[in-house]
Amino acid sequence: MSNHLTTENKMGTMPVTPLLITMSFPIVISMLVQAMYNIVDSYFVAKVSEEALTAVSLAFPVQNLMISIAVGTGIGINALLSRNLGEKKFEQANKAANNGLFLAVISYILTVILGILLIDFYFSAQTDIAEVITGGATYTKICTVFSLGLYIQICCERLLQATGKTIHSMLVQAIGAITNIILDPILIFGLLGMPAMGIEGAAYATVIGQSTSALLGIYLNITKNKEISIKVKGFKPNISIIKNIYSIGVPSILMRSVSSITIFGMNNILLGFSSTAAAVMGIYYKLESFVVLPVFGINNGMIPIVAYNYGAKKKERITKTIKVSVIFAVLIMGGGLLALFFMTEPILTIFNASKNLMTIGVPAVKIISLHFMFAGICIVFSAVFQALGKGTYSLIISLVRQLVVLLPVAFLLSKTGKLSAIWWAFPISEIIAISLCVIFMVRVYKKQIKNL
Repeated sequence: MSNHLTTENKMGTMPVTPLLITMSFPIVISMLVQAMYNIVDSYFVAKVSEEALTAVSLAFPVQNLMISIAVGTGIGINALLSRNLGEKKFEQANKAANNGLFLAVISYILTVILGILLIDFYFSAQTDIAEVITGGATYTKICTVFSLGLYIQICCERLLQATGKTIHSMLVQAIGAITNIILDPILIFGLLGMPAMGIEGAAYATVIGQSTSALLGIYLNITKNKEISIKVKGFKPNISIIKNIYSIGVPSILMRSVSSITIFGMNNILLGFSSTAAAVMGIYYKLESFVVLPVFGINNGMIPIVAYNYGAKKKERITKTIKVSVIFAVLIMGGGLLALFFMTEPILTIFNASKNLMTIGVPAVKIISLHFMFAGICIVFSAVFQALGKGTYSLIISLVRQLVVLLPVAFLLSKTGKLSAIWWAFPISEIIAISLCVIFMVRVYKKQIKNL
């Protein structure tokens, strides 16, 4: 059995604001590195051709689906493990960690099977441009067949975050993103004696980076994470723990997976206008990640704090953590809004934007970014619901925002024949979403937090 601390974990004792900063800051840094990778990756792919950029944009929903499964499962592991530690159930925490790694491997196996069977159909169903179909299918098959590193990496990050070791979690994510950034130009353009592989090289850079992170994550959990014990020998899946993980994780998986459906739907709406419009959508999501991922970094630091203190029945610490998280999220999203709204053209030039791409992209980015402030609050509240075992609330909000409002409104606006009208679907959907968030947050406070 692992050696546990005799004193209470810092998540139950350290002042909330500095605790949230120390828990979140390393994750925010790693998220920024990841966001920088997303932009650098598209920067190099755009230099291959606009068709290659479109192919990667169309591949994004598949990659997002894999990340959704990994992150959703990780959120379930994180919340369950943190709650067990708050309740001083150390053996249960160990079991949660080991079953989490088991689920990562199972997720990988399913991804490989579905990737091999469905990828060609996925691309041919969206476009008839041969270069986009061929490049996109090649890129996505590599990312799915070699995705074990992705699943293990994210699971290991969550194990480290759940015990408060966010600096180690930062190292895990950062090493993969940095490896990716370094390898991108080498493998895409054939530098340092390597063959020029184009879009295929971008895919290999991605999976090598993920595998590097996974190896470091396993090492740090075994050698540095003393509050849990990773054991392969004698391991047996525990159905009860798996159910507990997925009771929190499945709503998160579905919530994040909905965005893959949404992006797929938006791409099909936009491809009715031009392939360049779909490329703009892909660029926007890369830019958005640079703003949103730091907020998710705040969330990743917040979830174990809320879950731990909920297990320890410390109401004041829970409420203050939520308030401080909302303030940080609004500041980050506000900064992103200002940057994207007032520096749209210089930012788009990073992606080797043609005149047509610039004409479509400038109004698109300006209009869509208007919803950032509302989105920051929704992201925090959704994470609170997950930490308290109310992931279904987060799922409902996501379904309403994206499937009930965003896609139908975008489709209706497309019937005006004006491409620029479609982008207004994003602010409209976010206004509806934040209204639901507030209603659910009041309900959760009254039923779960108020009487602690």
